[in-house]
Amino acid sequence: MWAKLLQATALLAAVPSTLAIYPDEVGHVDFHHALLGVPSSKSTFFHRPSASSSAALLYTLSEKSLLGAVNPKDGSLLWRQNLTRPARLSDRDAEGLLRASDGTNAVVSALGDYVSAWSALDGKLLWENWSPGMQIVDIELLELQDASVAPSTRDAIALSGGQAGSVKRLDGQTGEIKWERHDESGDVPFQVSSSSTDVFYISLQPALLKGYKIRVTALDPLTGRQTRQQILNSESDVSGPESVLFVGANNAFPIIAWADKSHKTLKVNVIGTKQVTTVNIENTHGDDIKSIQIHAPRALNAQPHFLVQYETASGSWAEVYHVDLTSSTVSKAYNLPYLPGWSVFSTGTKDANVYFTRITDSETYVVSSASHGILGRWIQPRPLDRALHAVSDLAVKGDSVAARSAIVLESGDWQLIQNGAVTWTRPEALSGALAASWADTDSQRDLAHELEVEGHESIVGAYIHRVKRHIKDLQYLPDWLKELPKRVLTSLFADEVSNLDSFGVSKPVIVATQNGRVYALDSGNHGRVSWSVKAAEADSWNVKAILTQPGFATVYADDGSSVTLNVTTGDITQRSPATGKIRSIAVLNDGTSQSTIGINENGEPVGFFDRPGFFVTQGADGRVLGWSTKDSQSPVWEFLPAPGEKIIQATARPSHDPVASIGKVLGNRSVLYKYLTPNAALVTAVGESSATFYLLDGVTGQILHTSTHKGVDTAQPIASTISENWFAYSFYAEGSDPSDARGYQLVVSEMYESPIPNDRGPLGSATNYSSFTDLPLPHVISQAFIIPEPISHMAVTQTRQGITTRQLIVVLPESNAIVGIPRPVLDPRRPIGRDPTSTEAEEGLVKYVPSLDFDGRWYLSHSRQVAGIETVLSAPTLLESTSLVFAFGNDIFATRVTPSQAFDILGKGFSKLQLLMTIVALAIGVSILAPMARKKKIDTLWKAR
Repeated sequence: MWAKLLQATALLAAVPSTLAIYPDEVGHVDFHHALLGVPSSKSTFFHRPSASSSAALLYTLSEKSLLGAVNPKDGSLLWRQNLTRPARLSDRDAEGLLRASDGTNAVVSALGDYVSAWSALDGKLLWENWSPGMQIVDIELLELQDASVAPSTRDAIALSGGQAGSVKRLDGQTGEIKWERHDESGDVPFQVSSSSTDVFYISLQPALLKGYKIRVTALDPLTGRQTRQQILNSESDVSGPESVLFVGANNAFPIIAWADKSHKTLKVNVIGTKQVTTVNIENTHGDDIKSIQIHAPRALNAQPHFLVQYETASGSWAEVYHVDLTSSTVSKAYNLPYLPGWSVFSTGTKDANVYFTRITDSETYVVSSASHGILGRWIQPRPLDRALHAVSDLAVKGDSVAARSAIVLESGDWQLIQNGAVTWTRPEALSGALAASWADTDSQRDLAHELEVEGHESIVGAYIHRVKRHIKDLQYLPDWLKELPKRVLTSLFADEVSNLDSFGVSKPVIVATQNGRVYALDSGNHGRVSWSVKAAEADSWNVKAILTQPGFATVYADDGSSVTLNVTTGDITQRSPATGKIRSIAVLNDGTSQSTIGINENGEPVGFFDRPGFFVTQGADGRVLGWSTKDSQSPVWEFLPAPGEKIIQATARPSHDPVASIGKVLGNRSVLYKYLTPNAALVTAVGESSATFYLLDGVTGQILHTSTHKGVDTAQPIASTISENWFAYSFYAEGSDPSDARGYQLVVSEMYESPIPNDRGPLGSATNYSSFTDLPLPHVISQAFIIPEPISHMAVTQTRQGITTRQLIVVLPESNAIVGIPRPVLDPRRPIGRDPTSTEAEEGLVKYVPSLDFDGRWYLSHSRQVAGIETVLSAPTLLESTSLVFAFGNDIFATRVTPSQAFDILGKGFSKLQLLMTIVALAIGVSILAPMARKKKIDTLWKAR
């Protein structure tokens, strides 16, 4: 026990302490966008989480099936839950439902066959219920409860679809079924509703010729028994569920509304009655009505008033209707005027009063459902982007009203408008990020290029080049002198010792999302969105890659088209048309420029190539193919895994992967020479219960190394990466043999030219050799570690010269974290079963321990919950010590790391002000003591005479 503790202590002592992300650095060197996805129009609302609370929170179940609560004051995410489970991947296409009852401490959600209740304050699971094979079509909460039920909970009425509909009442405290009623009639289950006395089951009954009739079945809320039934003649208007505009719930008089196919008449029925009120739609504006939406309150004590919104291609208007409680008829109360452009409406209640909020691009105003008089109007300081839907929360006091509205924009952003002013914006569309890339502005790349030129010249040539560069920079001297006082004050009193922006630390990040938009995130300003543009003509696209060059970024889509944008402004500078379906993009990089090659579904290149090179593709038939740009008609080589295996992943070395040293210096000053090849590719193939990792040479297709593992659960995540002369991969081993390790494993391998120090292997010191005839096999050293949880993605930090020790960056999906594991910890040369010798200890090696726990100081994400990360990108800066890390998937996260400590910049603990004061004090002391010393010297000379 003590031995293992001492070993772990020695290992951690070998790791630089500055790998830790300290609390004062959170939000300073990194940023995090905790996203939910685009909020659903039917499952977003303000809700008071408890009866004693007067403040409401904002709840939503997004289109990505993420349930969460947001603080309306600042837009911060309070909690979230992912309703999609790995075992129910089909739920990704299902529409989620979210309901809440005012004053209760729970929200109830439904997705697929799963119903769950969550604490409204902290998001903890209260109960859950499954209906295997029966997808939940609708769910509502009963406002009126039995006397035995606690007032803080509400029972739920869930409607399941399938071959037969099923209505069941779920206990609000436990989720258990109180009663269930099956429908064997063959109707299409549509929705459930409730009033103060009944539960209504609404279904669509196929008519004899065409269309559907609406069947309303009233059920006893206590027993679930049928009390009455009505069939509404709607077959001439209703052709499917999409034809029914609205079904109200939790209202004293809930309604069903639908319109005829020509949008000439609106038909409304008070649920539970046979009477259908027909209202003529007065369209006096010329354009055809393209959509009709109905907005009504959901509170049981609210007045039976509702609003009908009519939208055309050029504008919209609305009509407010009242339901007569005695005759169950509907009558129009007043109109809201036609306005050009877009409008969104939302409903709010205060006691029994109902209010409607209308938001346009230029103004927001609130009216009462009882009268058309405007209670509050606010002019927008600047025009709003087009909104799709909104929810509002009102504060009414006498004749004054205050309104805050959460609107979902067409771009996918979520904004809160309070009294006409935008309070915050959440870029929820970023949760659909498909590709990203670090970008350089022109000035950053120019400086990097100039430094690169100086690095390849002689001492005299580099000095002359630098003098010329400084003379050229004199044109910026006036601006520099103007900013000098500010820079001095900032340098003395700011947290940062110096401004690192000029060293490439604050690079912009270009992100392409699924809804056809491209974003630029300012990494130096907490990930603020610098610009966002609609780059795809369609509503969605499938982006394969983003390539950047000085000042520009090019986005490549799967149809072969591309869009080039200005990195600074977001302006689209060039478009290329679609050329055909492609599977991926291959990039040829000769060190000075890049060119792209489209790869089709069969793994074959598309197009003509103007430069020599080799590249590797993966075919749809499970083959790995090697190509030469000189002859793209047929592959140079092809690789097939062993029978019964299929290839799931192929990984190559990063395009920027410099090697600072060709060997590893041992403790006795001998050298193990690294096996370095820029053409290595790591291919992962899986069998029924095995995983094989092939290391291939990309030019010849030769197998350099093979590693096979048995008893692997191929349904678990398998991740891999390769860099310099080492590669790593992880998997879950079931361990069929008792002696085998069971659990999640991380395997690290290093490649050397020879196992013997100071030996260059078969090729010796040869300067020229052929990869086709002389390629030797590497000497591979491997070690495996048991890790506590799975790894879904791997990446390696990159620095400018490759001098800094690398970190293996891994994504932990179970703990929603990103960890940077130091390479010394993963050194496969750690001695096994013995303590290190003095020379090994000098190298920093410690005794091998099979279990590897993720130390808290390795967590790059600190205590944040970084959820749904699928890809991690790393980029160098002009500081050799610093590497940039950007992760995206559902969340967006970025940070900067210093694996070998920040050796080329001053730390935050260094005080320039104190240094300046010390220099001033020394100068004053010297000025005072100098005359005294001279006087003493002169007096000594006189006395000597």
